[in-house]
This record gives sequence, C-alpha cells and structure tokens, in this order.
Amino acid sequence: MNTLKGPGIFLAQFASDKPPFNSLETIAAWAASLGYQGLQIPTLDTRLFDLAKAAQSQTYCDDLIGMLAQHGLCVSELSTHLQGQLVAVHPAYDALFDGFAPPTLRGRPAERQQWAVDQLKLAARASRNLGLKAHATFSGALAWHLFYPWPQRPRGLVEDAFAELGKHWRPILDAFDEAGVDLCFELHPGEDLHDGITFERFLACVDQHPRANILYDPSHFVLQQLDYLAFVDIYHERIRAFHVKDAEYHSNGRSGVYGGYQDWIDRPGRFRSLGDGQIDFGRVFSKFAQYDFPGWAVLEWECCLKHQEDGAREGAVFIRDHIIRVTDRAFDDFAGTRTDTVLNRRILGIS
Repeated sequence: MNTLKGPGIFLAQFASDKPPFNSLETIAAWAASLGYQGLQIPTLDTRLFDLAKAAQSQTYCDDLIGMLAQHGLCVSELSTHLQGQLVAVHPAYDALFDGFAPPTLRGRPAERQQWAVDQLKLAARASRNLGLKAHATFSGALAWHLFYPWPQRPRGLVEDAFAELGKHWRPILDAFDEAGVDLCFELHPGEDLHDGITFERFLACVDQHPRANILYDPSHFVLQQLDYLAFVDIYHERIRAFHVKDAEYHSNGRSGVYGGYQDWIDRPGRFRSLGDGQIDFGRVFSKFAQYDFPGWAVLEWECCLKHQEDGAREGAVFIRDHIIRVTDRAFDDFAGTRTDTVLNRRILGIS
C-alpha cells in the first residue's frame, strides 16, 4: 500500500509578476515555507518553466530538480491545461480560446491546434526527463455546446464528436506511452471529458489506451451534483492525479446547477478554499488509501471569497492532516496463528 505524497500545490493560480511569484526559485521558497513538498508546474507560464528546453535538455531538468531539492521540494506533475484545451476547439469558441495561444497563431485555428498537439508532445518528453509518472491536462471540446439535448440532436452526432476527439488525442497518448507517463484528464465542465460517462466514451474511441487516465477533482463533481465518492469506487484504476479543491452547492428558488450566467460569488455552486466547502475529504482520502493511489495530493486554490495566500497557507496544513499514513500490518495480527496447511485442513474438516 502507498501513502499519498504531499502536500503539493498547483502554481497556476499563484504565478504573477510580483515577487515571490514571478520565478520558479522564489515561488518554490515561498511554497516550501508553507510546508509544501511538491509543485505542479503550469508549462505555459514562461516565468516559471521553459517547456521546449525541458523536452530537449536533460541538463535543464537536472538543474531544476537540484534547485527544488535545495528547498525540500520536487515536481509532482507538469500541467498543459491551457494547451490541452486547444487540442479540440469548436469554432464557436475560437475567439474566447485564442488568448491561450501565442499571438502569432490567433485567428488561425488549424495552426493553433497543431501547436497545441506539439506542446503536449513536448510535455511528454519533459515529464520523462524530469522522472515524472503523470501529467495533468484538459481534453478540449467539440461537443460541449450540445450538452443539453435541445434541440434534438441528430442521431450519431455525439458519437462522431468523440470519434474525432479520439483521433486528435491518439497520437498524443502514444507519445506519452513512449515516454512512460500517464496522461491525466481533469474532468471539468466545458471539456468534452467532464464526467464518468464522457470519459468512458473517450476510452472506447482510443481503444482503452493505457495512458488515458483521470485527474480527480471532487469540486467539479459537487457542482454537477455527481457522487464524487462513488466515482472513486468506479474509476480508481484510472485515477493517476488528484487536485484537492473544495466546493459547495446550495440550491435555491432562482437558479441551480447551470448558475444563471451569474458571477462565481452568486452561483448556487461555487469553489471554496479547503475546509470551507462541503466535500468530505476524510472519506476521499480514505478511499485513496484503500485503493493504493500512487500519486500526489495537490492543492488547487480557487475560491471567490478567501485570499489566495491564506488559502495556500491553510491548504498545506489541511492536506498534511488528511493524508493517511497507511498501515503495514493488520490490526488483529496480535491474535494471529501460524500459517500451516495441515492446520487449515483440520479447521475446514478436510481429511
């Protein structure tokens, strides 16, 4: 059995032009001072990381590993959430998602998509050079605008969308397989992969690819009103990354799961800092211990109320206190008897 690694922290929501959040070394020192042991690094933020260099240079990766080790830290995973989003974009969202791409590619969706695929392949090699076993990303979406079945969808439309999504991702999955790294999709509204059923659809389209796995974030399931504990029971063999993020859902007479186009602070479902929401993390961490999860517990701070630095400070303690150090013995070993085939046969009445 494995004890979860952690606490880790996803740096995307903290990086800025203001010290200490404007370089990897200074943000690492800050994270270490709070008690974090791992960093999940967004690869599109050049203030923190050079993805192309990491894919090409073992020396760059070794130097990065050494620098973090001086702070008592390591890399938990790399992230290509924004690049993954661009692997599959419906034209209706082109203008909105152009901001995720380099300025030279904006308004050029075909070239933008190829850039995103290349970014993921770089991330596979960079993850291998850093000695990582898992990578975090989004799936992108061709069919998200069809999530509510009105008007009635033409027969086969969803199946065609997922077949195309699988075609986009298959060569990327093969690149991660070659690198020996699991590709973990964060199941997230706005992505074609946003719950168990959509993940199963995708798996069928990529022939159950062994590198197609899940980044589990229970907050997204609270907002969908999906059973986040039963999800672990069903999909634990494919869960290879874990965002520890809280959420709450309070239904009312004016809006519900869809939120009425309101800002986060006014929605019935909203993300909260750890311990301020409704998620039963005691049971979540127990299930991860039960199913021998091999990875990291990583804070992703997203809260519409609490300051991010307070959320990070409190989150390190919260995760540390929830990680279960797994036992190396059964509680009733003291009353055990010797292993003896003859004795076992006598107990069973077998002559």
